[in-house]
Amino acid sequence: MTLEAGQRLLIARSDLRRTRIAPDPDSPALRPLQPGQVRLSIEHFSLTSNNITYAAFGEAMKYWQFFPAPDAAWGCLPVWGFAVVAESQAEGVAVGRRVWGYFPAGTHLVMQPARVGATGFVDAATHRQELAAVYNQYAWCDADPAWRADTEGLQAVLKPLFTTSFLIDDFLADSGFFGARQLLLSSASSKTAYGTAFCLAQRRGTAGAPTVVGLTSAGNLDFTRSLGVYDSIRTYGEVTALDPQWPTVYIDFAGNAALRRAVHEHFGAGLVYSSSIGGTHWAELGSGAGLPGPRPVLFFAPAQIKKRSAPPPEGWGRDALQQRLGATWTAFLDRVGRAQDPWLHIVAERGAPALEAAYASLLEGRADPRTGLMLTLQA
Repeated sequence: MTLEAGQRLLIARSDLRRTRIAPDPDSPALRPLQPGQVRLSIEHFSLTSNNITYAAFGEAMKYWQFFPAPDAAWGCLPVWGFAVVAESQAEGVAVGRRVWGYFPAGTHLVMQPARVGATGFVDAATHRQELAAVYNQYAWCDADPAWRADTEGLQAVLKPLFTTSFLIDDFLADSGFFGARQLLLSSASSKTAYGTAFCLAQRRGTAGAPTVVGLTSAGNLDFTRSLGVYDSIRTYGEVTALDPQWPTVYIDFAGNAALRRAVHEHFGAGLVYSSSIGGTHWAELGSGAGLPGPRPVLFFAPAQIKKRSAPPPEGWGRDALQQRLGATWTAFLDRVGRAQDPWLHIVAERGAPALEAAYASLLEGRADPRTGLMLTLQA
């Protein structure tokens, strides 16, 4: 595989354990640039349990459609990261500018920029027009006041997850927490879960704010306790020790069907809402059919973004949404990266073997919650 042909990780859509490294279909050797297009060189990207969710829900949520693979039996894994404009035939897009956004796990991406402005652009490629707009937006790093070269790892690992965390917190508060006195978060050591708990912790002491209980494995118990964002922590086996009479909302980051059933059966009518967020326990996913209590509802972050981006009084407006998110993100980033006791350490890995090994580790649930992975396939 030549450098000019690049590399891209492909995943078998019928079996998430099967991967291969193939030539990148958007590389200079395989795809000549057309007028109006740009080619980005993908420098590095994060890999988290969020990417496992993208794969697990690839069919249902159309994640495989963002970066179509040459062979439809395989999928290109979406990731968040940083790239540089390597070639440009698009007006307003200069070679050399650094870009933050949503990419395939590879070395290149050919795009068709539209609405190019001071802060970034959108990819107007035909196949992306019916997909969630939030994933089609790309930002110039030099125009983002929050961007810093030395925190690119934290941004890539955490910001996409934290945006979802912020929106979950907002959705729950906007819904009056469905009248619950208790919120139960599974996979509590995961970054999206503890980001949500961080947002919820800012509401402690306010009227109507429920207690926040984290569910985690025994192996992650100490780490999850050390975060200080949960009111209490329980292992998965301790679900039945919780008071079933308390009105409870279940926020399911794990996607484990057996755990979901245990929660629904234990709380029964006391479970006032059940929200499905992700699939960190992807191999144990199952439907919500036949469960006692409310039917689980899949949380789709772009829908909440659309609601809050609407002008007042229906929403906050796009600028106000970004301001609120930005302020909360800054507070979260300061806490995560605190020098004395950081919640996360960034580890950088290079090359195809490292990428495939990191993906397999996440898929099998062997990742260290204290570690954030940044990968590159560039030589």
